[in-house]
Amino acid sequence: MIKASNIQKYYGQLQVLKGVDLEIAKGEIVSIVGPSGAGKTTLLQILGTLDVASNPESSVINIDNVAVNTLSDKAMAKFRNEHLGFIFQFHQLLPEFTAIENVCIPAFIKKTPQAAAKARAAELLDFLGLKDRHHHKPNELSGGEQQRVAVARALINNPSTILADEPSGNLDSESADTLHKLFFELRDKFGQTFVIVTHNSELADMADRKLTMVDGQIL
Repeated sequence: MIKASNIQKYYGQLQVLKGVDLEIAKGEIVSIVGPSGAGKTTLLQILGTLDVASNPESSVINIDNVAVNTLSDKAMAKFRNEHLGFIFQFHQLLPEFTAIENVCIPAFIKKTPQAAAKARAAELLDFLGLKDRHHHKPNELSGGEQQRVAVARALINNPSTILADEPSGNLDSESADTLHKLFFELRDKFGQTFVIVTHNSELADMADRKLTMVDGQIL
């Protein structure tokens, strides 16, 4: 499902990732933990094609049997839209759009017909317990509800892989616990692979596998 080797990243003279190797199976939920500055988010961004390794000629990133680091910018953007879903600490919903409109955005980018996109968005929102929130804007939703809208948005194109960066870091403990359980329900229902960067020890320990990063390397 995901295979990465020799991922290095420099910011000027500072080496943030020091030859990271990683392999994750389909349907696996993997947590990545470690101190701030260890390189967790940088690794997640590179796996998600939001950033690139500093050694493209000697590194490999394969997702769904596609060598994503060899794709053109246009092909990479298409792959990202169709195969990857992202959940961030801050939901990053567009404030002028309703919940269902926010969820539909990746589908519209994919050129999914409007009726089909809205039907799928409604199905996801209902599944996530937001049946009565379709037409509410973000400022009319609680923090937990906003994050579930963001989860629906990540799922709209049926991606094979969900990449989450501190997904519960901005939530109260009850909402965080609900979100954590939701990830496992989603994996069981839709079969997605999850890679979750987190400082939340409970979420990290729930994962099928916990990886620890220190000083730019996975221990």
